[in-house]
Amino acid sequence: MSGELDTADAEEELTVIRQGRDFEREYRLTADDAGELLVQLGEQLRSDGELTVTDEEEGWELPFAFGEPVELEVDFEGTGETELEIEVEIPGVADDDGPTIS
Repeated sequence: MSGELDTADAEEELTVIRQGRDFEREYRLTADDAGELLVQLGEQLRSDGELTVTDEEEGWELPFAFGEPVELEVDFEGTGETELEIEVEIPGVADDDGPTIS
C-alpha cells in the first residue's frame, strides 16, 4: 500500500524529511487501505511520543516527535454530494529548553 506507515528499516536509503522543510503528499486509497493506515497511526500515537510515516515507493520517511493535545475535527456535509472529513492535527514537541531564571 502506498503511503503506508512503517517503522521497519527500509532496504534502500530513504530521504528523511526533517524540520525546516515543508512537505505534503496526497493519496487516494481504498477504504480498507485508509483504515489500515489509520490503525497503524493510532498504534504509534498510543505507544510513545514519536511516529514515523514512510513511503518506500517514493523513497521518503518522516519521523515526528509529537506532543499533546492532539486536535481532531469532524466535518460532515450532508447536503448535495455528502462528504465526511476527519482532520487530525498533531503538534510537534519543542526541542528548545527555556531560559534559567535565578
